[in-house]
Amino acid sequence: MILTKKITIQAACVFNMLFFGINAFAQQPAEFVNPLIGTSNYGATSPGPIAPRGMASISPFNVAGAQNRLEKDSQWLSNPYVNENTFLTGFSQVNLSGVGCPDLGVILLMPTTGAVETNHLQYGSAYSKEVSKTAYYSVNIDKYKVKGEFTASKRVGVSKFTFPKGQSNILLNLGLGLTNEEGAMVKVVSSTEIEGMRTVGSFCYNSPEDAYPVYFVAKFSKPADKFGVWKKTPKYEGVEAQWMGYNGKTRMMDNTIKTVVGDSIGTYFTYKFAKEETVEVKIGVSYVSIENARENLEKETGNKNFDAVYKETYDEWNEELSKILVEGGSYQDKVIFYTALYHTLIHPNTLNDINGEYPKIKRTKIGKTTGTRYTVFSLWDTYRNMHPLTSLVYPKQQSDMIKSMLDMYDENGWLPKWELNSTETFTMVGDPASIVIVDACLKGIQDFDIYKAYYAMLKGADQTENNPLRPGLKEYIEKGYLSTNYAGPVSTTQEYNTSDYAISLLAKALGEKDDYKRFTKRSLSYQKLYDKDLKLLRPRLANGKWYEPFDPEAGSNFQTNVGFIEGNAWQYAFMVPHDIKGLMKLMGGEKAFSDQLQKVFDIKQFDMANEPDIAYPYLFNYIKGEEWKSQEMVKKLVREYFRNEPKGLPGNDDTGTMSAWLVYSMMGIYPISPGDPIYTITTPMFDKVTIKLDPRYYKKESVVIEREINSDDKIKQIQLDGKPLNSYFISHDAFVNGKTLKVIQY
Repeated sequence: MILTKKITIQAACVFNMLFFGINAFAQQPAEFVNPLIGTSNYGATSPGPIAPRGMASISPFNVAGAQNRLEKDSQWLSNPYVNENTFLTGFSQVNLSGVGCPDLGVILLMPTTGAVETNHLQYGSAYSKEVSKTAYYSVNIDKYKVKGEFTASKRVGVSKFTFPKGQSNILLNLGLGLTNEEGAMVKVVSSTEIEGMRTVGSFCYNSPEDAYPVYFVAKFSKPADKFGVWKKTPKYEGVEAQWMGYNGKTRMMDNTIKTVVGDSIGTYFTYKFAKEETVEVKIGVSYVSIENARENLEKETGNKNFDAVYKETYDEWNEELSKILVEGGSYQDKVIFYTALYHTLIHPNTLNDINGEYPKIKRTKIGKTTGTRYTVFSLWDTYRNMHPLTSLVYPKQQSDMIKSMLDMYDENGWLPKWELNSTETFTMVGDPASIVIVDACLKGIQDFDIYKAYYAMLKGADQTENNPLRPGLKEYIEKGYLSTNYAGPVSTTQEYNTSDYAISLLAKALGEKDDYKRFTKRSLSYQKLYDKDLKLLRPRLANGKWYEPFDPEAGSNFQTNVGFIEGNAWQYAFMVPHDIKGLMKLMGGEKAFSDQLQKVFDIKQFDMANEPDIAYPYLFNYIKGEEWKSQEMVKKLVREYFRNEPKGLPGNDDTGTMSAWLVYSMMGIYPISPGDPIYTITTPMFDKVTIKLDPRYYKKESVVIEREINSDDKIKQIQLDGKPLNSYFISHDAFVNGKTLKVIQY
């Protein structure tokens, strides 16, 4: 069955660059990006360089210094860099962006001068004059008067160090990292090359059985005068000793010994410079083998110098960011907008090597792709808005992401839940992959095996035994909800409902009438957890009685709550986006619904930093005459929580989810019901937004959102191609097949 009319790829179709205005603007989109945004306030982003959806990334590492011994705040544990910290111990080569648990942050490169010191608490340094921009980061390392500059291609990190006259050293430390795993190997191949591996993989404190290697090859632009390896046997004294330093003995081994295996190991390359000199270091990475890491390095960067790699990656970023062009608005508006779009293009990221090889799920075999195998699917977060944004603006990437998910299903027997480098972490709750796939499919992205995807969804939704995606599924099917026998039963029930609704949409499109009816009914079972007196959802015991005592506010700020995961009853009260009209009826009509929704904000229970309630500001659009509240609320939240500064995200970016919220909100549309190809409309924050459309998936080259401002911020009329829309909602098809969506304000 054809769900949406297919688009024939026109090989000769070329976008008119003048039409889209890339060269007409004084500044290109990539010039507005400030990667320092989100490096504080738990944002967990990195200021260092990465290519769009790159495997390699470089981050300054400043969370393992002496000044952090008393630091008990968890924000420094989930990312190698926190803006407030001041003690630098190196530059890690593989990192995650905007996640809430530690992993990766390994293969640390550090320049020093003088005698070789291998204890990071001794060789670490203060730093100054940070510059962070698209595809580039630089910093002065004060202790050594060394300037470090960094860029990256897709699979290679490139560092450039400018040393003063005298003895200089480049350390490669494999003992430090964010992962709880240890174990590494390093070999000095020659005076210009190092190869090795580092064990990682304990994301969110997963089992040690989930550990896996990341391989690397490092090449230096100048041969070292002396090189060596070191091995340190740590003498642990509690958790702090593991994180903050080692007090065991270090064995130094120079040119005579070239290979070392262990936990706290590393290499040093030493130079004797008669004048100021520059050394470039390229580090290729792979999750398959050292040989592949070397091939990635040679084929991606070859004989290119630092500046050439930087220019190529910058141009690639500019091309990707230019898929959305904005006009009007302030400079600061453009900075937060394009930085947010930048953050949505980091994860999911590339897993396969340049030859197509990648580790399959469970990592027992090596697969090979002719496209892109993606990884880092933080789906509990990203199904809500980041993946819908990718479907709209980068549909080919979304298609490859879905194909990656289906390959994971072939390899593992299940669609992914929270996959990281071909390890399924099963972090968080729900069955979100179904929502992502349905949303893309109903938007016309159908160049994958739709029936395979459908049957994979059915397996996750129906198999009651040994189902890692949906714990408690048998009880959910029998009762319509999960009881307090399971963790976070209310929020998990809501997540299952949302996935079931998405499955029902695809079942309907495929003509599977029985499944459509069955999953539609299942998607409404949250109603059995509705307490009409509180007008909130609340947990039930296995015998059906309400859980007592019940505090609707308990669980905010990520505290433990019997009924909810990362939230409380207020923050989950309206998280049934597929049945807002039904919830409205339960609450007693539009006024009761509106009052309760407003109360979430009035009693300060709305949490902009977490996913369950981030669509709430848009829900006033369901109430005729109160749409202005959504317009006012969205604008207020943008101004309050998103700024051009390190604290400029409301909290953890969750691999681009918070950033995707901002991108949509500033454009004036939002995907209100995950899986439904529908947007709700609010006030754009730019005079004009031009979204390029991929001709392989969409009929038109672009769609434009415009605003016309007279005297007030309230929307007077919405027009599509000059005709009144008479609604604050628009289907995806109507939007992308139109020419201009115009919002006229009083």
